[in-house]
Amino acid sequence: MQFFIEVLVGGLLAGVMYSLVALGFVLIYKASGVFNFAQGALVLFAALTFVSIEKMGVPFWIALAITLGIMVLMGVAIERIVLRRLVNQPPISLFMATIGLSFFIEGLAQTVWGTEVHGLDLGIADEPFDVMGVFISKFDLFAATLSGVLVAALALFFQKTKLGRALRAVADDHQAALSVGIPLKHIWAIVWAVAGFVALVAGMLWGSRLGVQFALTLVVLKALPVLILGGFTSVPGAIVGGLIVGAGEKLAEVYLGPFIGGGIENWFPYMLALLFLLVRPEGLFGERHIERV
Repeated sequence: MQFFIEVLVGGLLAGVMYSLVALGFVLIYKASGVFNFAQGALVLFAALTFVSIEKMGVPFWIALAITLGIMVLMGVAIERIVLRRLVNQPPISLFMATIGLSFFIEGLAQTVWGTEVHGLDLGIADEPFDVMGVFISKFDLFAATLSGVLVAALALFFQKTKLGRALRAVADDHQAALSVGIPLKHIWAIVWAVAGFVALVAGMLWGSRLGVQFALTLVVLKALPVLILGGFTSVPGAIVGGLIVGAGEKLAEVYLGPFIGGGIENWFPYMLALLFLLVRPEGLFGERHIERV
């Protein structure tokens, strides 16, 4: 039983970090109705920018502030240069734009900061400590706590504030939102700036865990089953979906892996998401789409 709890807790802590990554996708999807393919590139660029600035001898907190400023400016620039010209365009146009942004941002990261793999030390030792007989990683607990606080704060902000209501209106119908005086361009700029901030936090946590390398863009793909389970438009759904994916992949690897040769941790979340699509395509907290004919 103790081993089961350790595996479950480890999975849940990893799941909170998945939720943080998924949050970046949810914010953009709520504002534009499009899956932001460039979120992984933003996570990579943020982590690479921070570690490169810090290696220049800049103190940690100053490097963090500089990187945050760069990511916010990048988010605003994306809205002004790319998305502002695509208002009221078909969703496929926005989706293709984010694919192009992804390759551009990855290329920009290589050009500016190089392709070397960097280590990132946040000052939190990755050591286990005993909690009532259950060993939990200090770094996992720190990362999960930070991610949970950030996700909860953004969830409250977008659900309880005037900006959050405007965001939901924009997600439902761009033209209708414009007709009632909601500043669509400002909403998009704010959301992309927040997505840049989320990408920075996610990039630092995952970069500290895996190293700052271009493989970070692949880690972000784990957000896809999280979004399918929780719903593309729900911040609470991103939290629940992340917990399900994190716990599910760890438990499946330990208890199902030995029966089918092991190595199922990487693909189990996608299989779970596929099965979930057959039962509830809109996700646990997603909005059910009704087409009138």
